[in-house]
Amino acid sequence: MEDYFLLIKMLVFSLVSVILYLVLRVVHVYWVRPRSLEKQLRKQGIRGRSYKLFHDDMKEMSTSSREAWSKPMSLNHQIAPRVLPYFHQMIQKHGKVSLGWMETRPRLIVTDPELIKDILVNKNGHFVLQPVNPLVKLLHLGVSTLEGEQWAKRKRIIKPAFHIEKLKAMEASFVTSYSGMIDRWKKLIGVEASREVDVAPEFQKMATGVIARTAFGSSFEEEKLFELQRKQAALTREAYYGFYFPGLRFIPTKKNRLRYRVDNEIKEILRAAIRKKEQAMENGEVGANNDLLGLLLEGKAQEENSMTIEDVIEECKSFYFTGQETITTLLTWTMILLCMHPYWQEKAREEVFRVFGKKTPDLYDIKHLKIVSMILNEVLRLYPVVVLLFRHTHQKTNVGGLSIPAGVDFVFPVLFLHHDPKYWGEDVEEFNPERFADGVGKASKDEVVFFPFGLGPRTCIGQTFAGFETKVALAMILQHFSFELSPSYTHAPVMSISVKPKHGAPIILHRI
Repeated sequence: MEDYFLLIKMLVFSLVSVILYLVLRVVHVYWVRPRSLEKQLRKQGIRGRSYKLFHDDMKEMSTSSREAWSKPMSLNHQIAPRVLPYFHQMIQKHGKVSLGWMETRPRLIVTDPELIKDILVNKNGHFVLQPVNPLVKLLHLGVSTLEGEQWAKRKRIIKPAFHIEKLKAMEASFVTSYSGMIDRWKKLIGVEASREVDVAPEFQKMATGVIARTAFGSSFEEEKLFELQRKQAALTREAYYGFYFPGLRFIPTKKNRLRYRVDNEIKEILRAAIRKKEQAMENGEVGANNDLLGLLLEGKAQEENSMTIEDVIEECKSFYFTGQETITTLLTWTMILLCMHPYWQEKAREEVFRVFGKKTPDLYDIKHLKIVSMILNEVLRLYPVVVLLFRHTHQKTNVGGLSIPAGVDFVFPVLFLHHDPKYWGEDVEEFNPERFADGVGKASKDEVVFFPFGLGPRTCIGQTFAGFETKVALAMILQHFSFELSPSYTHAPVMSISVKPKHGAPIILHRI
């Protein structure tokens, strides 16, 4: 009997010990550690919001954005306070390095270009990508989400796909999609002199076609995949702004079941495309170098144990989603701004006809489009595709005169640097492509303030692809149409994955 009571006592003691440990652990994670980190940062003069239990920046971000986006703005380019209202308020109130919170992690909002440069180009491994909850990762787990040696290996496999020689091999895929869009617009206009078209969904459809052909080959059916990824992006955004606790992803809520069902459907589509591609390569029907999927499969074979089929699927998800997002956004805003500034539209058209005449633009001569390049850079300055960049310290480090403990997030509002008169002059809010006449390096008083595709070793490897595709598409449009804003256009830039016109981009096309 004594042994029985002794066993009971031991079990009770063990249970109490476990409960006490869990309680202390929760107290440490949700109170002691955040308060300690806040104290270390405030000692260095960093101002901002104080830590509150279960109350980070997300609610205020959502509320301020909803209020700012509830009504349109004037037809100008002063969009920074509207697109990122919460971050704008924090910087205005607390300075170029201000303190906010992401769950239990302190988050430094930084607009000091030298400090941003020091962090983004840092190669000592102290700065990594910001941690995100597993539900957000369902969108894709491509090379841009990896770290360390795994990231380096994956980048080495993928980078050759974006060399100029590979892009030239994909030129026919570009032109096929662009020509299809041009022909569709001509049919819409018909015998009329002009026609209103919302170009945002048109560019989205065209971009998905280009990405599908260059990634998977001309026979790939892209519509269903695009629709599924669009749905997953909306669910991802909801998961990012919502509260997450450990284990939430395993609870079969209605939204979780939908997330995993969509993810499985996306993977099945891509898995079928991979099987088809592998079979065609084995039979000698196609080479490995004619699309991204072939290059990935070739790289997988050469780099033993570095990639699995699941890795290839994630890279396809990433390229398909980010590729069409980048191209759609850039072309949409370029059309809107050229409507708002017809002088530059005409200068671009004159240059396109001078370089190509009426023949289809090609990648060999696209480098001669200097004015078009200036225009695209100015669009990227005013309406950057990448609006925010994130980093995280996984160990204590010193940077820019600050001692940053482990576990601190950084957010860099790229948009604010692109709209800062200190670096761009008093005409900062004006559309002036001439500022890029002597190249990117001389466009501002500090070249570090312009990085629309990121900065440092993690700069987007697809930027050359996006640049070529956008130039060819814009050149073909300028050859066949002039355009102006529709009276129904409402200027209302909002932040989604990138900056987008909330009410679309209705434009009146005139056939040349």
